[in-house]
Order: sequence, then C-alpha cells, then structure tokens
Amino acid sequence: MRTAALIFVFILAVAASWAVPNQASVDELKGRLANARPDDRGNLCLQIAERQVAAADKLFTDGKVEEGRAAVQDVVSYSQQAGEAAGKSGKHVKNTEITLRKMARRLTDIKHTLASEDQAPLQVAVDTLEKIRTELLNHMFGKKAK
Repeated sequence: MRTAALIFVFILAVAASWAVPNQASVDELKGRLANARPDDRGNLCLQIAERQVAAADKLFTDGKVEEGRAAVQDVVSYSQQAGEAAGKSGKHVKNTEITLRKMARRLTDIKHTLASEDQAPLQVAVDTLEKIRTELLNHMFGKKAK
C-alpha cells in the first residue's frame, strides 16, 4: 500500500510540473544572461525585452507610469543587446528582426493608450527599435563588401 501511495505522489508531482509553464522570471533571465554563451545571449535578451513590454503594458494600465517607463528603458537596452548579438554572430538575425518589429508595434499600441505627456518616451523607444531593425535588415539584405 505504501508503494502505491509513493507512486501516486510521484505521478501527481510529474503532472503538476507539466501543468505549470516553464517560464523564468525576468530576474532569472537576467541572471542567466551573465553566464550565457555568446550564441545564446541574443535570444535571452529578446526574452527579457518581450517580458518587459508585457510588464510595461500592465504597469501603464495600472497607472504606474514611472515604473512603466523603467520597463520600457529595459526593453530598449535589451533589444540593443539582442541586435548586437545577432549582428555579430550572424545567427538568429531574422528572428530578432521579427521580434523587434512585434515589440515596436506593441509599444506603439501602448503609446496610443497613454496621455500625450507620457507618450514621448515610448516614441523614442519605438524609434530605437526601428533603428535596430533597419540595421539588422541591412545586415541581411544590404550590399556586401567585396
């Protein structure tokens, strides 16, 4: 009987681990970034930036404008790091560009929900993400040096 109970508990634990999505927090991702291989840095930076976009949306919705601005600054910072990593390694350039486009679009949507005096930092962030995207597109399709 005791063995059956232990097996049941084990199966329950496995099922519970499958039910909970395996998503690390932003702080955990930032911690992993310090020790990440160069090929993995861009992807980690993108994950952090995407989660910070979602956090900024929630913070602005909750009326926490200053905290939302800090999250947007993180988005820009980690997006720049992701763009640099993709450009240097030449890997995941297309995925990085697509993700940056989606984040820029979402930040634009967030910007339109804010009061006019709170929109400027988001516009700067969108412009920066678009600049990074342009650099990545030039890397993919621009003229190659001979």
